[in-house]
Parts: sequence; C-alpha cells; structure tokens
Amino acid sequence: MSANSLPEGAAVWHSLEVDKALDLLDSNADSGLTPQEIEQRLQKYGPNELEETAGRSSWEILLDQFKNIMLLMLIGVALISGFLDLMALREGRLKPGEVPFKDTIAILAIVILNGILGYVQESRAEKALAALKKMTSPLVRVIREARLVEIAAKDLVPGDVMLLEAGMQIAADGRLIEQSNLQVRESALTGEAEAVNKQASLKLPEETSLGDRLNVVYQGTEVVQGRAKVLVTNTGMTTELGKIATMLQAVESEPTPLQQRMTQLGNVLVTGSLILVAIVVVGGVIKDGGFKNIQELLEVSLSMAVAVVPEGLPAVITVTLALGTQRMVRQNALIRKLPAVETLGSVTTICSDKTGTLTQNKMVVQSVSTNNKTFRVIGEGYTPTGDFQLDGQKISLEDSPEISALSVACAICNDSVLQKEQGEWSILGDPTEGALLTLAGKAGIEKDQWNSKLPRIAEFPFSSERKRMSVISQVEGVATGDASSRGIDPAIAGLIESEPYLMFTKGSPELTLARSTQIHLGNDTAPLTEAQRQKILAENDLMASKGLRVLGFAYKPLVEIPPESSSETSEQGLVWLGLVGMLDAPRPEVRASVQECRDAGIRPVMITGDHQLTARAIATDLGIAQEGDRLLTGQELQRMSDQELEQNVDLVSIYARVSPEHKLRIVQALQRRGRFVAMTGDGVNDAPALKQADIGIAMGITGTDVSKEASDMVLLDDNFATIVSATKEGRVVYTNIRRFIKYILGSNIGEVLTIAAAPLIGLGGVPLTPLQILWMNLVTDGLPALALAVEPPEPDVMQRPPFSPRESIFARGLGSYMIRIGIIFAIITIALMWWAYQHTHAPGYQGDRDSWKTMVFTSLCIAQMGHAIAIRSNNRLTIEMNPFSNIFVLAAVIVTTILQLMLVYVPPLRDFFGTHYLNLQELGVCIGFSALMFVWIEAEKIFLRIMGKKAV
Repeated sequence: MSANSLPEGAAVWHSLEVDKALDLLDSNADSGLTPQEIEQRLQKYGPNELEETAGRSSWEILLDQFKNIMLLMLIGVALISGFLDLMALREGRLKPGEVPFKDTIAILAIVILNGILGYVQESRAEKALAALKKMTSPLVRVIREARLVEIAAKDLVPGDVMLLEAGMQIAADGRLIEQSNLQVRESALTGEAEAVNKQASLKLPEETSLGDRLNVVYQGTEVVQGRAKVLVTNTGMTTELGKIATMLQAVESEPTPLQQRMTQLGNVLVTGSLILVAIVVVGGVIKDGGFKNIQELLEVSLSMAVAVVPEGLPAVITVTLALGTQRMVRQNALIRKLPAVETLGSVTTICSDKTGTLTQNKMVVQSVSTNNKTFRVIGEGYTPTGDFQLDGQKISLEDSPEISALSVACAICNDSVLQKEQGEWSILGDPTEGALLTLAGKAGIEKDQWNSKLPRIAEFPFSSERKRMSVISQVEGVATGDASSRGIDPAIAGLIESEPYLMFTKGSPELTLARSTQIHLGNDTAPLTEAQRQKILAENDLMASKGLRVLGFAYKPLVEIPPESSSETSEQGLVWLGLVGMLDAPRPEVRASVQECRDAGIRPVMITGDHQLTARAIATDLGIAQEGDRLLTGQELQRMSDQELEQNVDLVSIYARVSPEHKLRIVQALQRRGRFVAMTGDGVNDAPALKQADIGIAMGITGTDVSKEASDMVLLDDNFATIVSATKEGRVVYTNIRRFIKYILGSNIGEVLTIAAAPLIGLGGVPLTPLQILWMNLVTDGLPALALAVEPPEPDVMQRPPFSPRESIFARGLGSYMIRIGIIFAIITIALMWWAYQHTHAPGYQGDRDSWKTMVFTSLCIAQMGHAIAIRSNNRLTIEMNPFSNIFVLAAVIVTTILQLMLVYVPPLRDFFGTHYLNLQELGVCIGFSALMFVWIEAEKIFLRIMGKKAV
C-alpha cells in the first residue's frame, strides 16, 4: 500500500502485526525508505515539528484594554472637558493662575495607566508550546537505503525505521519491529510512575488505553534500558505529543469570575451614570426654560461621569492580588496569572493527578507475605527506618527470621543505590528496587555490608520475556559472634548447608512461584504443597486488588556457578521466600487536606493514567472516594458521548487509565455542569486540561515545563495541602475585594447624587471639579481601600461552601448596601452643601463665595475616613475591635486626612486643585457632618444585631 493511503490516526498501530504495519507504510525493516519516498512523504506530511497557531499580537492586547466601557466613558469625558477648556481659553474666561486642560490631562493619564496595567497582566505570552517543543529530540538514528544514518528529528517521516537505545529521547511515535529488554519512561505522557517494559511481538485490541500499548513508543518519552528497532508511524502534529499541542492551542481562555464581575460592574455604573446625566441635563433645560446654562449642565455632567467611575479600583484590585500572591508564595504556591489569586476562592472541584501530587512519587513497600503470615510495613518514603506489624502489633525480627532472609534477597537481587544527601534519603536507579532497599534497611540489612558477605559473581538480568532476574553470590564466612561454625550470618544460615553459592531470584509472583518446589519456613525448608501454592496465589491476588505492585522472591543454593545461557534450567527448583507488595504511597499530609476540602464544600477528584486498582486503593485511603464508589476507566469514558459523561461526571470520583483527551473532556463536562474546576498535574498529558480548567495547578518539583507554562499556579513543594492554603487565601482576597468595592462605590454614588443635586436645588456652579473627583477616587478612596485589602480572614472562611463563581458582584446584599450608603452619603453632604452655600452667600461673609464647594469636597473626603474605620467588620462595632489588628487602616486614615487638609491649607496645592481656605468654624462643621457617616454605619450594625440579622 502506498504512503498516500496510510491509515488515519494512531489508534490502529498497536492492533497490527509488525508485518502488516510495514506493508501499510510501504516500508522495509532492513532497508528503510528510499530518497524519493522520503521526499514524497515530507511533501505530504511536512516536517516532524509541532506547529504553532497565531495568537493575539501585543498591539491587539494593548488596544483591547481601551475597549473597557468605563475607560471609553472617561476618554469621552476627557475630550469634552478639553473642548470646554479650549473654548474658555479662546474666550478668555480662565481665572488668573488657572491651568488649562489639567482635567483632560489627569483623566487621560488615568486612562493610559489603567490600560498599561491591564496590558502588563494580560501580555504574558503562553509558552506551553515552546516547552512542548523542547521534549522533541534534535537528532535520531535511522536506516535509509539499508544504511545507518543520523538525521535531524524534523526530517523523520512515516515509514522511517528508527533505532533506539538507553538514554535516548524518542523523536516520533512508532510501532516496535524488534526490541531487546526495552524499558521506556512514559510518566510525563501517561502519568504512570514506573518505566514500561515494551514487547514488539504483541498484537493488542484497538481499544487498549495509551498506557497499556506495550508495542508502540511515543515522541517525547525516554528510553531507560535496552534497545529497539521502530517503524515510525506518526510525526509532527499527528503524534500523541502533537495531539496535546493541538488541544493546548484549541483551549480558549475564559474571563475569570473577577473579570466578569468587573465587566458587569462597569456596565451598571456607566448605564446608571448616563441615565443620571440625562435626567440632570433634561431637568436643567426644563427648569431654565432653554439652553442658556447648557455649559454649566455639561460641566455637571462631566463631573458626574468622572465621579461614577472608580478610577482607583483597577489599581487597588491589582495591588490586592499582588499582595495575595506574595502571601501565597510564602506558603509555596507560585501564582503565574494574577487573577488566579481571587479565582481560587471560587473553586468547587479539584481534579488531581495521582502520581507525585497525591502520592510521594516514591515506591514504598506496604506489605510482606512470608511463612503463611502477612506483615504490614510501617515507614515513610525511602527512609530505611520503620517497623513490621502483624495484626496491628509490632513484631521482633528474631521471632520472624524469614523476614531477614527475604530482606537479604531484596538487597542482593538489586541494582540500585540508597543514599542520603543533605538529610534526605534518595534512590539512584529504579524506584521499585529503591523500595526493596528501604525494606531491607528496615530489617537491618544494609546493601553495602551484604555486598561483602555475598559478593555478586554472576547474574541472569531481567527481561520482559522472563519477567524475573537472578543474582548469583558467593557465600563468604563472616564472623558475627552468633554465627554458626562456618561464620555464616544468621540471616542466611538457614538457607544453605554446605553450598558455596546462593542464587536469589525476584520477579512475577506467578512465574517465580511456578519454578519453586520448596518453601522457606523459619530457618528450615520444606516441600511446597499445592495448598500452600494456592494460598500464596490468593495472597498475591489480594495484594494486587489493593493496588499494590507485587514481586515474588525465591532462592537456590548452588554448588557451582551456572553458565550464562542456563537461566531456563538454573532457575528451576527454587525455594520460595515470599511476596513483597509496594505502592507509590500517599503523601501523609494529604488525608487531612482532602478532609479540609470537603469541610469547605470542595469535591476532590482523582484523574490518573495509572491502573484502576491502584487508583481506587489510593483514593479510598485518602478519603477521595468511599468503598463501592463508581470508577471510570479510559476505555469506558471513550465509549461515552459528551452528554453521557456530563450526566455521570458528578457521580465519579476516580478516573483511571485515562489519556490527555479524556482529562480535557472530564474538565469540560464538569464546567458544563456549572462546576468551577481546579486541575492539578505534572505531566505533559495534563497540559491541555490545566489550560482548560478555571485554575490550572502545576507541580514545581516534578512538573514538566509544559505543565507549568499551561498553568495558573505552581506548587513549589508539590504538596496537595498547599492547594488548600491557596484556596483559603483566594477566599480571603475575594472577601476583601468585596469589602473595598462596598467602600469605594458607596462614596461614588454619594458623589454622583451630590453633584446632580446642586443644579436641581438652585445652587450656582458645580460643587466638585473632575480633578477633585479624581483626587477622591484615587487617594481618598484608594489608600484606605488598599489597607482594607489586607484585612485578616474571618474564622469560618474554610467552614462554608464556596460562593458561586457566577454570582453577581452585587450579590448577597452588596448592591443594596452601596445604594443605601450612597444615599446616606448624599443626604448628609447635600444638607452640608445647602448650609455651606447659605453661609458663604450670607451678607458680610469675608471669604470667597465659592468656599462652599471646598466644604463639600472636604466633607466627602473626611466622611470616607469614618466609613473606612467602620466597614472593617460587617457585624462587630468599631469599639469591639482591636484598632491595631489592621494597622494599615489606621495609618491610611491619618495620612489621607493630612493630605486632604494640605489641599486646603497649602497655597500651591490649593491653587492647583481649585480649593479655598476654610476657617476653623467651617472645618469643624465639615468634620461634624462627616462624623455622621461613621455614626450611621455603627447604628446599622446595632440595629441588625437587635433584629438578629447578619450584615453583608
């Protein structure tokens, strides 16, 4: 068959015989492809590279910032204000010393600053695809025209014959033609911790999941051991890695809850402002009987428009999120995208990968079965200290000598090294063998010492066909004080009589047991009965059902060193030692974190590429699932439609043997159900789901660069518990954002109503200029708002369900609070404004007749200080709170009050801001009226307490 009729997709290759695959690709295992065929296929399939789709340019991102409705209104206000100043300049109506266009310049400066702030947050380029590209090998060895050549990986085409050996990174997906002892590490792609033993001779069912396709290899994975000849089947974007790249680029970023709420807030404020402007202008025209005061009405409208927009809010939110980021970093959570700080507080579901996230990514022996007894092994990680328990009771190794014999086999039949560096125990070599060395250490068997007692002189190495390995050691007489007359260590004294050599064998329990004819009991051996054999097999099945990886151990005394090629005959007549069951053990702190998640109304879900038995064992142990809970495998999920998955997704807490596409579908199904999803992961296979999730959380230690670049947050300690701390911080941040929005917008509504009232009640002129309003919105509102942003958390913040991420910014009474407080603000200020206008226009008044405007300006600013102090708590009175529990609020109130008084009493500032000198009586009246705001809010708390209601 020609290359032009290649089968589509990768699912078919593992289900084909090698010869059939070669025929389909029109290739030859010995000679490879010809130059003509290579050229044709390069033209058809393109280079073996990951392609990148074009995203938004920097200019597009920058321009998008100025599409915000509040900024557009401010730009309109700036242009109209500039036009009015230009007219005044031409007509000579400017007051002496008045600076023209200062309002326009100030407003446009705010617009530009807000635009730059948004651009900086949004312009961080996604580098997930660049990290993905790094996983491809630069050079590869292939057979072309019957010659071995080395080419650039990008020049590979389907049908090429590729050669692999240990240490190589695989450059394309391929079907194995032949292999020798090939092990491939696929954890980044499948999530499985163990290196996979590959077999070319297998023919697998089409529905076989990604992690179980033992006859194919994948781009971006690494050869750990052995060598192979591979038929390249997929290159570039058609590889499994390419599919991940396609999914990454197909995921569209959705606005975060905070961004959605700010958009909603902007729409409401601008709409309300335009309605008020229309009312004021129409009302003024009707009142005046014409357009004779239209310029004054326009000035009022401009001031109202500036007043309604909380210019300082974006900066305050950004600083609040940045402060939250700093606090999270101190708890080992690195935030990559600023809005993620608040978004964390809305999470309802955490989808967690298993390997390295919920588990330690360290194989740990959990159970040992020997002499018809099963012992539980206690200990953490690779630390070689711990106990052996029988029926919950610690046992003495002297009473169970068979454990010592089994531990010697674990140490001797082992190619790894257990080492301690900087206080941490780690493994150099295979994690499974590392777990066996740790087990031996717990039994007091140290490999270094036993290498001298039983030096290795020969071996039968592990192979995927034999599924076992054997080590032949010479028995050295070592004086121990308690040894036999030959000086043999007591741990192995019962294994031999006079034989000078010992062979230890480990491997598949079924195959190792099948070659055993005797069993080691205590310090003796006995014939292995059929009943004992069945009991051992039943124990093996029980361990496997708990998700343990089980190995069988046996030994055989030898009188001579067997020939190298005699493994089949030498590994017969073995003496059975026992079973060892190990697991990538759960992190000890995760159980408490899972429970805390549940207390906070957050549902944890495990999504893993590992086997379902292992997944269920870990999930049940951690409390993620209960006994009997439903588990979905990748094969079952593959057969489900999106609608069926959506119906089941809330019922399933464990997903096993899943592929990258499945993870993405699960997250999307949860989102369609209205869930707000955090996805944790460390492998390349997690990247699309990390990007799709509302919060993508990557692992900092074990995580790939691809997963980190696709994420919103990185766990620096790979600790699931850190997610809980970060979620708590997210809730605190959202609570504080709502608090200072109440604070800022309550006063803004008061400002708007005050400005609107001035012409309607017959007062001459606008009480507040746009520049003064900008001062209030940026400084008077901004500094205390920043201080409120660091208010400590409420005690029950993690004892309640998360608030809906789709709730309105005005939900739970916030909107009614703002309107209520805004009206009270306006009533107090309008009352002061009426008194101040009458006072400054009374006969014999010595000051400037426009001083009433400065009194309004000062009263609004000082009233906000009382508001800031009172709003720290929704329910507790100010006198009931420690004023120093948030020292920043106290400092902000003092500093802002001093700055406000400087605008009134420092001549250069007074001239620039257009204020007037106030005497002590006038200042006292301003303070008196302002204090009423504080009194009102405290009275509200008392009233609500009496009525038994909880404030917003």
